[in-house]
Amino acid sequence: MPYDDSPPTARRARPLPAAAALAAVCLTAAGCGGGPEAGEAGAASPRPGGGVSRTAPTPTGRQPEPAGSVRPTPSGSPEAPPSGSASAKPPPKGPLTGRTVVIDPGHNPRNRDHTREINEQVDIGTGRKECDTTGTSTDDGYAEARFTLDVSHRLRTLLEAKGARVRLTHDADRPFGPCIDERARIGNEAKADAVVSVHADGSAVDNRGFHVILPARVKGGGADTSKIVKSSADLGARIAGHFVRTTGSAPSNYIGGNTGLDTRNDLGGLNLSTVPKVFVECGNMRDPKDAALLTSASWRQKAAQGLADGITGYLKG
Repeated sequence: MPYDDSPPTARRARPLPAAAALAAVCLTAAGCGGGPEAGEAGAASPRPGGGVSRTAPTPTGRQPEPAGSVRPTPSGSPEAPPSGSASAKPPPKGPLTGRTVVIDPGHNPRNRDHTREINEQVDIGTGRKECDTTGTSTDDGYAEARFTLDVSHRLRTLLEAKGARVRLTHDADRPFGPCIDERARIGNEAKADAVVSVHADGSAVDNRGFHVILPARVKGGGADTSKIVKSSADLGARIAGHFVRTTGSAPSNYIGGNTGLDTRNDLGGLNLSTVPKVFVECGNMRDPKDAALLTSASWRQKAAQGLADGITGYLKG
């Protein structure tokens, strides 16, 4: 779930960029390798009856965990412990040698212990929003923040094996956050070739599937996405195509018109980025069928592989 505050009520699907047409082809093609490509993503997802599911300060069903603890996932496999935001050793030579990728694990497991700090407003260029949010969780208490870190660790390993220089915006190595403006700044300062923010949604039961959130063209204050809209759309379309093929998950049936893509102008992490960036909502934690996937270690590995393949396809052109 994106780490910005909840989006406007009665949010409507926004028009997709031109790359969406190519994505629609890629999503149904067997190859997908040559095609183009969300909480802050914690978007409010449409609910039956016109309501929305919002990012809650304390998601229901979450079980108490010691701050900063590493606990087994519902599938029984322990999550990787924090190991620093940057890799300790240079990656091997490979097809992504010389490329820099920033992975942004949505939320922070300890945000719930710092509600005052994460509720502080920060400037996102076109307005102000909360520093961060707690994220959502499955009904049995598997937190989105744990999911995003686990997938991010797996994704880092895959990208480094291809020679990429990888940095995480955080690795549960800080008491809360980082704030959404800092998350964008980390990617900008790294001059990243691609930034991917990893999330899982918190929508209604029967809302299933993944979607990739693309930056809209916005300009105001410190926000100006004019130079990254096209490249981010390409990155997002490639990720969407590979995610379908690798995970077997379908594009969202409630956002994006079955393309797996959604364009938004209300997320600070995208508005403030000066490098190609997308958010990926890997599934809906509040739907039992999607939750069964998200809590499976083997499926999370497939999700990481789909993300890695999409990023690789984008960087190799």
